[in-house]
Amino acid sequence: MLLMKLEAKEKFAFLQLAHYLARIDSVYGEKEKEIIEEYCAEMGIENEEFFDISDFSLDETLKNFKSKKSKKIVMLELMILIHADDSFDFKEKELIKVINNSFGFSQNNINYFSQWGKAVAAFYEQGKLIINEE
Repeated sequence: MLLMKLEAKEKFAFLQLAHYLARIDSVYGEKEKEIIEEYCAEMGIENEEFFDISDFSLDETLKNFKSKKSKKIVMLELMILIHADDSFDFKEKELIKVINNSFGFSQNNINYFSQWGKAVAAFYEQGKLIINEE
């Protein structure tokens, strides 16, 4: 929804970040795969067939996001991914805190971002149900 506003370099960095977040709890589920595919379609980029978590550098990836606007978009969109499977795992929470702190946002911002992501994830699921009704 907002990812199209990112610059090209930021889009690829976001995709890496999304893959990392989706795997941090050791469960890369169907809903997470579906959301990442939606992200790619929205950004107009190809999804990565293979993501090697051992080659990923969080610090280097986060350096790609310069503006406050881009950082907010990243946080909002990652929250959709987190809430897609109705589980906000401890490792996911810790990663979001690290990203949030790196971006210079407050704890209150995490709560706002999370509420937004949870609502959007729920609306996304409702939309799929409506579309698939006969």
